[in-house]
Amino acid sequence: MASIKLILRKHQLDQTGHCPLYIRIIKDRKTKFITAGVKLKESEWDEGKQKVKKNHPNSARMNASLSQKIADAEAQVADMERKIKTVSVKKLKEAIKGKEVPNFFDYAYKRLEKIKSTLSYSTYKAYSTQVKKFENYLGTKDVYFDEITVALLNNYKFYLGDTLKNGATTQRLSIIVLGTVFRDAIKEDVIPETMFPFSKLTLKFSSTKRLFLNKQQIDDLTNLKLIEGKKAVLWRDLFLFSIYAGGLRFGDVIEMQYANYNQAESKINKLIRKTGRVHQFKIGKVAIDILEKYHQKDAKHDDYIFPIIVDKEGYEKNEAMRYFLSAKYNKLSNFHLKKMGEKLKLPFGLSFHLSRHTFATNALNNGMRIEHVSKLMDHRDIGTTQIYAKIISEELDKAVDNFIY
Repeated sequence: MASIKLILRKHQLDQTGHCPLYIRIIKDRKTKFITAGVKLKESEWDEGKQKVKKNHPNSARMNASLSQKIADAEAQVADMERKIKTVSVKKLKEAIKGKEVPNFFDYAYKRLEKIKSTLSYSTYKAYSTQVKKFENYLGTKDVYFDEITVALLNNYKFYLGDTLKNGATTQRLSIIVLGTVFRDAIKEDVIPETMFPFSKLTLKFSSTKRLFLNKQQIDDLTNLKLIEGKKAVLWRDLFLFSIYAGGLRFGDVIEMQYANYNQAESKINKLIRKTGRVHQFKIGKVAIDILEKYHQKDAKHDDYIFPIIVDKEGYEKNEAMRYFLSAKYNKLSNFHLKKMGEKLKLPFGLSFHLSRHTFATNALNNGMRIEHVSKLMDHRDIGTTQIYAKIISEELDKAVDNFIY
């Protein structure tokens, strides 16, 4: 037979010194908690008598309400156990709660599948991964919206940083994804707005500095002796091509087709995968020379220029396959670039994405207008580009300090 008791969860103490009161159900040594919709100070709760103490201004009314909730819960349990001899604690909880508060993970996964076609695969994958990570932390899918409290989320944040060693940016993403699920549920009237716990959370912004290669380091990488014909040469060429082609992202570089390059006008015209916008811009001599190096005379209009994607049909089969293969190639490029960076004794690990930072920082350093840099990088908001302008300003301050002192 199941046992029912009111429990003040003291470990979920909020900033005002109040703790949530829960109805605890134990059945076959398994425990479930249901919120009683009440918060009390520890000094206001009598655990032995299962009552709110008289020092609380509304003790009489609250005790009457809680007694009724316990009576209703016991009646529901008795009825369920009479009908179903092997009823689980989960079913008992559902019977007591009713259907007004749904299971968080049931809703989250169904919602993700529902909007999958409206998201890029990388976004869908990122959201799914974060929901799954939260599930792994809790160790169960049997979690209801009202059980995800500020205290639980703060504990999860601590776990992300302390156990998983996730940085501030990753922690923010993890929490934001969960918050998005809540917001969607509120918009669909699945849960009330009062159940949203994220407004009381503080999320840190990452102070990680954007790394880039200066002009001398670019020249050193360009002149680094590598064995011709080896993969390292190809990855270096792609990295340099990105620097001199507006900081094109990795996926857009490896997917560069002959149809995207207007040889007569030295222009690239390409649908950018991340933004979904067609991007057209002129490239300079270094980028042109790299394209010409890999140009095949008998190539078809829709062939890829760089010999990275071997199985074109497999790569283009579906978005999931393209995502998997692109990640695989990116990992391989970063492996070779890291080795090159070590040979050059760079003060940071070299990875492909640094080509994008390198383009932006050097373009601004050479006097290109920030609006033009923003356009070339296909930024939605010039505020994103201004991050690089701040880097230039910091570098200038450092140079002045070094000169004066």
